[in-house]
Amino acid sequence: MFNLILFGPPGSGKGTQSEKLISKYGLKHLSTGDLLRSEIARQTPLGLAVKSLMARGELVPDEIVIEMINSALDNNPQANGFLFDGFPRTNAQAEALDKLLNQKNTEIAIVLALQVSEQELIDRLLKRGLTSDRVDDRNEEVISARIAEYEKKTAAVAEHYRKYDKVKYVNGEGTIDEIFDLLCEQIDKKLKLA
Repeated sequence: MFNLILFGPPGSGKGTQSEKLISKYGLKHLSTGDLLRSEIARQTPLGLAVKSLMARGELVPDEIVIEMINSALDNNPQANGFLFDGFPRTNAQAEALDKLLNQKNTEIAIVLALQVSEQELIDRLLKRGLTSDRVDDRNEEVISARIAEYEKKTAAVAEHYRKYDKVKYVNGEGTIDEIFDLLCEQIDKKLKLA
């Protein structure tokens, strides 16, 4: 099983690149953002509880996210591997994910970290906010808070995986295809070593 984390701040292109990577490598996509938005759309108790957090750009509590991931793994026993998009976002989540995957006799093979300038992120998210129903993409203050929250908590996750020599930094600016080619280059190198 080949598991990878696609890592980067809000607006770095994780969703766009995830679709292409899943198609090419036959992975199961696990996006915590999509899982949470699905809960919100269905107006489940979980969805109602996290809706206000997401609207303010705050992170959802770890125990909720971990439980969603565990369920998703259990519901896809035949998967070739998983692409984790937007998860883990904290060291505690990274440690919990490692422990969960270890219990399932697998691990994270590689962490691909997209690097994009803050102004480019803001521009991308405001543009997306014009065409999506995501209220958290329409307010520059909320966007800046999300980026700051990412930098404050999530950047440390790269350090966690760097200890295991699993992090590869990829330029997240350029055309979609240029960025995709850079990501594939890193994955293919890792697959050859496996």
